Amino acid sequence: MKKQKGFSLIELLIVVAIILIIAAIAIPNLLRSRMAANEASAVGSLRTINTAEVTYSTTYPSIGFAALTSLGGAAPCTSATSTASCLLDNVLSAGVKSGYTFVTTAGATSPAVTYVSNASPSVPGQSGTRYFFSDQSGVIRYNGTAAASASDAAL
Repeated sequence: MKKQKGFSLIELLIVVAIILIIAAIAIPNLLRSRMAANEASAVGSLRTINTAEVTYSTTYPSIGFAALTSLGGAAPCTSATSTASCLLDNVLSAGVKSGYTFVTTAGATSPAVTYVSNASPSVPGQSGTRYFFSDQSGVIRYNGTAAASASDAAL
């Protein structure tokens, strides 16, 4: 009888089972890592929005703070105006970045002396779990279950 080379069916099934066990351990960690990265990006983006708002209000004191769309501009940004100030990139000023949706509104007075920025996960539980908030104070706050507000805990 001639000895055959290769793996038996049992050996192949054991290898597949080991690979599936490793995948079952690794995939949830990968998803948690992605959510943590998205949340870190959202906090960084809120800091960028805060800086852009302060710059905008000092550049255009008769207007004060601005909405998110006014902080961006068409690419390439060659000349800044009060409606397209070129302080933010096009991705962030469009309102969606790294699994989070951003909304920034200026106060109703003229000039606007207040603004509110919110960052919410695009798909709660998948792109992120925490909601973030910031205003003219520059403090970034978070809430784990609903849209964050000025009364929530600071980071």
